[in-house]
Amino acid sequence: MLKCYATLVAASVAAALAVSAAAPAVGTAQSPLANHLPAVPLPSQSVTVQAVLPHGATQDVPSNAAIPNQTPGQGTTTDRTAIADSTAPDPYDPLAILHPQEIAPLDLEFTDEDRQRKLPVRVYLPANSTGQAPTPQPVVLFSHGLGGSRQGSTFLGQHWAKRGYIAVFLQHPGSDEEVWRNTRLNQRRSALVQAANSQQLNARKSDVVSVLDQLEKWNQQPAHPLVGRMDLTRVGMSGHSFGARTTQQVSGENPWGRAQTTDKRLRAAIVMSPSVPATGNPDRAFRNVTLPWLLMTGTNDDSPLGDQTPESRRRVYPALPPGDKYELVLNDAEHSVFTDRRLPGEAKPRRPEHHRSILALSTAFWDAYLRDDPAAKTWLQGTGPRSILDTADLWQTK
Repeated sequence: MLKCYATLVAASVAAALAVSAAAPAVGTAQSPLANHLPAVPLPSQSVTVQAVLPHGATQDVPSNAAIPNQTPGQGTTTDRTAIADSTAPDPYDPLAILHPQEIAPLDLEFTDEDRQRKLPVRVYLPANSTGQAPTPQPVVLFSHGLGGSRQGSTFLGQHWAKRGYIAVFLQHPGSDEEVWRNTRLNQRRSALVQAANSQQLNARKSDVVSVLDQLEKWNQQPAHPLVGRMDLTRVGMSGHSFGARTTQQVSGENPWGRAQTTDKRLRAAIVMSPSVPATGNPDRAFRNVTLPWLLMTGTNDDSPLGDQTPESRRRVYPALPPGDKYELVLNDAEHSVFTDRRLPGEAKPRRPEHHRSILALSTAFWDAYLRDDPAAKTWLQGTGPRSILDTADLWQTK
């Protein structure tokens, strides 16, 4: 079983291994996974909720910031002004901010009584300035990488919420920041590797089910901050690294020919840093994926353990059946591109347009498949992505 998860380990601990040597000693607060922490602390309302479930189950640029005009065709960002002029008749813009107010994350926690497992979540809730009861909105779940927490990838939660989505960021005990936080510096690598196992992956899959069950309860609970806010018939799943493996396995991947594990409440999935199973045929693992999938990776989305490479990550897309499948490969992007901060051990400087591309394509994907927006789908399947991407980035659909 450990051999079977060699690739999973490689994909999941990439960030942790790159910075473990620079991490502080036990007792200090700084994370060795600095990229999982928000670049700017955000105000957070902390609420603890106990509930019984029915069954067990660095440099960032705001999405609407201007990017200087550059010459296309030289590994640089294309001229935004020229693109805006050429696409003026198309009103769809996935980077437009619909809720401009800054989002104060809402931290909640509940207990899955069947498993005796406390599950923290962070919710990015769109601001309601109308004074009237808000219309229920689609929900997007996000699963963090190994050693991370619900506090990571804030740029995603903020933008999705400003586009009207209820963004729920999970935290998975046993494979979260607690794995390394109270561990000696020279033992952190071993602790992280040990946490990337089948037991933790199965626990994460059950966490997704538990959170969806709990959201249904909160949606009906009088006086709860989330009461009536969520349209739980329109739910998307997403995650990065170990969270990508979690996402793959709850939305259609079937690596060992076992019964399907797709949660029927999910309508679409975004997989950031995907990976193929360590053993078996990728075609078999992914041939029954029926949900819309958007894969995102980079040309330098590597693993320090050597078992997961940018090339192996790109073996997922060819194995998927046709129909609402997409792949984005960002030129020069490394493993931490889907997080808030680059890793100290990464060789290349960050490119702010990468976050802009991730936000644009993920938002269009959610709009197309969670809101059934025909303009978003036309943009996604037409020339829209090329108006955002660098000329060296790869974008393909099938």
